[in-house]
Amino acid sequence: MKQFLDITLIQSHLAWENPVENRSVFTKKINAISQKTDLIVLPEMFSTGFTMNAKEVAESMKGDTISWMKEMATKKACAIAGSLIIEEENKYYNRFVFMFPDGELEYYDKHQLFTLAKEQEVFTAGNNEVVVSYMGWKIKLQVCYDLRFPVWARNTNNYDVLLYVASWPKPRVNAWDSLLKARAIENMCYCIGVNRVGLDGKGYEYNGHTAIYDVLGYSVLPENPIEKEAVVHATLDKSHIEKTREKLPFLKDADIFQITPK
Repeated sequence: MKQFLDITLIQSHLAWENPVENRSVFTKKINAISQKTDLIVLPEMFSTGFTMNAKEVAESMKGDTISWMKEMATKKACAIAGSLIIEEENKYYNRFVFMFPDGELEYYDKHQLFTLAKEQEVFTAGNNEVVVSYMGWKIKLQVCYDLRFPVWARNTNNYDVLLYVASWPKPRVNAWDSLLKARAIENMCYCIGVNRVGLDGKGYEYNGHTAIYDVLGYSVLPENPIEKEAVVHATLDKSHIEKTREKLPFLKDADIFQITPK
């Protein structure tokens, strides 16, 4: 088990429906990272931007972006995570891929599809909760709109980190800030949210606010909010979780329930 987990969060503009350009940009950003890191996190649909044009830009699990993630994770000797559009058996998924340093991977398919953008008309929802075990840490994967649904994130399996990747627009960023903090407090975990910046191909504006909150809901990052392109580094401490949960055993008082996906 690793007591300290070093993470790097990349808040970036995304080129609209252009995987080649986005991979090139992220390659430069990742190669420029000089600090020791165990995990690099990219935004939601980091290779294309949040588009419903899945038919034109979807890739397979053997496609260029998955291969690129494997190459970068191996080269940097760390895990790399982010979501992208995957086609599988004639269905499209907003898939959050967690690539391990050895090239193995786990993935989570976004459960709560964003009906305001008619995401449910294009993509298939995932119904499986995914908690990745990495370096002795348990990390639950979530994507953007999942953040609004606390039951789906409820800490019933003693995870350490709740990790969101997103394309969360500027007009509703106050909800993003508030809900990330709430998820950390109610689940007594670190809660991380990685968002993008800039304009997308539909004219929607994103202003980031990538953040990390600790078990008590305090910001781990010295700068908060961050509203420009940034590569952010932080260290998570396992003892903070253990000591706080021991002193304040709130999770033990929670109702026992079973989640039944819709």
